Amino acid sequence: MKYGFWLPIFGGWLRNVEDENMPATYEYAKKVIQSGEKWGFHTTLIAELYLNDIKGPKRDSLEAWTTAAALAAVTEKIEIMTAIRPGYHNPAIAAKMTANIDQISQGRFTLNVVSAWWEEEARQYGGIFTEHDERYDRTEEFLEVLKGLWSAQNPFDHEGKFYQLENTNLYPKPVQSPNPVIYAGGESPRGKEAIAKHGDAYVMHGGTVEEIQKKIAGMKELRKQFSTKPFQSFGMAGYVICRDTEEEAQEELKRITTLKESSAYAGFKDFTTKSQLEQRIQLYDYSVSNRGLRPNLIGTPEVIAERILQYEHAGLDLLLLQFSPQLEEMENFSQKVMPLVEEKRQSMAAQ
Repeated sequence: MKYGFWLPIFGGWLRNVEDENMPATYEYAKKVIQSGEKWGFHTTLIAELYLNDIKGPKRDSLEAWTTAAALAAVTEKIEIMTAIRPGYHNPAIAAKMTANIDQISQGRFTLNVVSAWWEEEARQYGGIFTEHDERYDRTEEFLEVLKGLWSAQNPFDHEGKFYQLENTNLYPKPVQSPNPVIYAGGESPRGKEAIAKHGDAYVMHGGTVEEIQKKIAGMKELRKQFSTKPFQSFGMAGYVICRDTEEEAQEELKRITTLKESSAYAGFKDFTTKSQLEQRIQLYDYSVSNRGLRPNLIGTPEVIAERILQYEHAGLDLLLLQFSPQLEEMENFSQKVMPLVEEKRQSMAAQ
C-alpha cells in the first residue's frame, strides 16, 4: 500500500469545525509536504477549486497549479498529483504547463482529471459547465489533445468538437514517457467509460471494502474493452481518526460530525445533484470532504491497520488520506499505523 495525503489548501477538511489550525497558506502547505516526504508518504493530491468548498466561498484557499509548481521546486521524492478540470483550461496550455512542472519535479508530476460539478463556481470563474455526459465528451477530447502534444510526433494537429489545433509544437516534453500518469475518478457509466479509455489509474471517493472491491473489479473488466494495458493503480480517499482507545476515536468522530449551520455546505446541493453518484450522500458524509468517513479508518492503530490490509486485499494500492490537524495527525499515522501495517503483512506472509 502506498500512502498519500490531500494537501490542505482550504484551511482544513471539516465542515463543522471552524478553526483546524491548518492555515490556507503556502508556508503551511510547504511544511506539510516536506514533512510528509520525510515520514514516508508517496503522494500528495492538490485539489483544484477556485472557491473554498470546505470552509465556505468567502474563505481563503490556494490555487492548485501555482502551488504545485512551487512545491515541485522544494521537494525531492514525493509525487505531486494535481487536479485539472477541462472546462477551465486550454488543453495546449495545460499540456505545456504539465510538461514544465514535470521537468521542475524531475518526473514527479501527475494529473487528477476531474469533470467539474460546482455550477456556481463555474458561473463566478467563467468555467464551461454543461450537462453531465457532455462534460465527459469534453474530457475525452481534452486528454486526446494532451497526449498528442506530449507525444514525439509534433507538430500536432487536431480538429474536434471542442478544440482545434494546427501545426502545434510542444517542447520540452514531460520527463515521464509516454506521458505523466493520468489519474481520474468518476462513478457514472459515462464517466467510467471515459476513464477506461484514457486514464492510467482510477481514484475513488471513500467507500466500504465491499464497495471498493466491486468498483475495482468492474473497472478492470471495462478497461479490457478499450486497452490491453491494465490500470497502473487504484486509489481511494479516506479520513483518518487514530487514537489510543476506541472511546477517544468515537468522541472525536462525534465532535467533527455534529452538524452546524454553515456556509461550508454551500456546494452540497451542486455536488449531490450535478454529479451522478453511486451512493446516496447524507449531510453526515458531507461533514468530511470526499466521503472520507465511509472507509471507517477510525479507531486504534491496530484497528486501522487491519482495515487497510482489508482494502489492500480488495485490490486497493493507494490511500489518499485527510487528517486534522494535518501535521500532528500525519506524524501520528506515520509512526503508529504505517509500520504496523507492514508488520502485519509480513506476519501474514510468514504463516
